[in-house]
Amino acid sequence: MQSNNPVFRRSEEFNRGGSNAYGNTTYQGNGAVYPGYGSDPSTWSTGTPGQGGPGYAPATSSAPMTIDSVVQKTAITLGVVILTAMATWILTPNITADNASTVDLGPLLAAVTIGSLGAFALSMVNSFKRVVSPALVLAFAALEGVALGGISKLFEIQYGGIVANAVLGTFGAFAGTLAAYKFLNIKVGDKFRRGVMAGVLGMVGISILSLVLSLFGVNLGIFAGGTLGLLFSIVGLVLGVFMLILDFDFVEQGIANRIPEVESWRAAFAMTVSLVWIYTNLLRILAIFQND
Repeated sequence: MQSNNPVFRRSEEFNRGGSNAYGNTTYQGNGAVYPGYGSDPSTWSTGTPGQGGPGYAPATSSAPMTIDSVVQKTAITLGVVILTAMATWILTPNITADNASTVDLGPLLAAVTIGSLGAFALSMVNSFKRVVSPALVLAFAALEGVALGGISKLFEIQYGGIVANAVLGTFGAFAGTLAAYKFLNIKVGDKFRRGVMAGVLGMVGISILSLVLSLFGVNLGIFAGGTLGLLFSIVGLVLGVFMLILDFDFVEQGIANRIPEVESWRAAFAMTVSLVWIYTNLLRILAIFQND
C-alpha cells in the first residue's frame, strides 16, 4: 500500500519495496517478508533486535532514523522559522495604532509576499523530491519564517496579543494530538489518509482560486470575517491536526522500518508544514472572534 501523502510518497526509503511501501509486507532486496510485519497488521511485532529474517537485506548502511533524530531535525527547522520570523518582525518598520496611517507598509508587505511565494515554491519541491535535501528544507523554513513574521505583525497591529495566543494554541494542538495518538493508540487507515490529503488539496485549490478571482474583483469571502470565513478556518484547523496524525504515523513506521537517518529531515519538513498550517488558521479564527 503506497502513501497518499506527497511528502512521504516521493521518498524512496518510505516506499522501498515498490507497491507495498508504507506498512510494507516486503522490504528491499528480494521481496522477503520483513520480520514482524506480515500482511495482517494485527500480527505485527517488533521482532528480535539485531536479527533479520530469511532473505532480509538492510535498506542502508547508514544510521537509521530514530525519534531523537526526528526531534532534533524538527527543532532545528522550527528554530529557523522562529528566528527568521523574529528578524522580519524586528527589521520591518515599527507600526502602532497611532502611526499606522503614515508608516510605509511596503517592506512588510514585500516580506509577506516574497516569503509566501518562496515558501510555497520550496514546499512543492520538497514534497515531490525523491531524495530529501536538508538545505532545501532549511531554505523553506527560512522563507516560511519571513512570511509568518510579516503576517503575524500585521495581525498583532490589529489585534493586540493575538500572536501569543496563536503560538500557545499551536503548541497545545501539537501536544494534544501527540498525546492522543500515543495514548489512544490511533491507527491510520488508507481511507483516512486519502480523505485528509483530498481535504488539504481541496483547501489549497480553493485558496488559489480565491486569490485569482480577487484579482478580478471577485471575493469568495473565505478569507474574510463572518460565518464562511470562520467555517473555512475551522476546517483548516481540523485538517492541520489530521496532518499531524499522518506525520506521527509515518515517523513511527519509518523508525520501525529503520529508514536512513537523513529522512528525519523529511519528517521535520512535514511537521513544520502542519504546525504552520495550524498556526495560520488559529490566527484567523482568533481574529474573527475578536472582531465579533
